[in-house]
Amino acid sequence: MKEITRINHVGLRVKDLKTSRAFYERLGFVFIMGPVGPEPVAIMEHSSGININFILNGSLSSTNNKLMDEAEKFTGYTHIALEVTDITAVQQNLHELAMPITEGPITTPDGAMFLFIRDPDSNVIEFHQPAT
Repeated sequence: MKEITRINHVGLRVKDLKTSRAFYERLGFVFIMGPVGPEPVAIMEHSSGININFILNGSLSSTNNKLMDEAEKFTGYTHIALEVTDITAVQQNLHELAMPITEGPITTPDGAMFLFIRDPDSNVIEFHQPAT
């Protein structure tokens, strides 16, 4: 469809707004509003225009990411990839924030670089520096 212009937001199911909000604020996201609506939902946004909706009804008993940590590979969205200008600076920032890198950095044959972290609910976040 030619009417699609961009991704508007990413929805993440989380257990606790306070914990998720604090984590994403450390990545530069700003709290906008919430909880609102029947689910309920809270909204954060980064100055780059990336918007995240937290769906605030995650199971408190769940510890694994069903899409990434189970032997059976269920269908669904597995991660969000945030494009960055300097993966080395991101790696340093994550170290300073005591946010462990769960995989990477990895360099592809064309020169793209990426690494992964997990949020408090085990949602996967990729930082991706495109090839030059």
